[in-house]
Amino acid sequence: MLILEAVHGIHGHPTAEEVYAAVVERCPSISRSTVYRCLNTLAAEGRILRIGVANAPDRYDHTLERHAHFRCSVCGCVCDCILDSFPTVLPQDDFIVEEVGVMVSGVCRRCNEEKEAQIG
Repeated sequence: MLILEAVHGIHGHPTAEEVYAAVVERCPSISRSTVYRCLNTLAAEGRILRIGVANAPDRYDHTLERHAHFRCSVCGCVCDCILDSFPTVLPQDDFIVEEVGVMVSGVCRRCNEEKEAQIG
């Protein structure tokens, strides 16, 4: 329950290490492997979402409704992203669609403002 509470309580989409850091404050004897194993179990049970991020650690999300994510190419932050429409996946041949994930990448507002401040 501590691990699930940490995923819900951490602003944004935490990595396993961020979840571990939050949980170990409340339960110093917990091992890193226990946190990782529980995150895997919670994701497999559908109680949280695992967000695969290319060339970076996976992130975890407590929002289970269908939505997309935005990843800043500068700082690496991941946040929910609202799309006007969600892609429709039409299976072909022998494919069975189990999951659809959308990751939008670009530069977040904070990084863009920092860049403009340096230029300006």
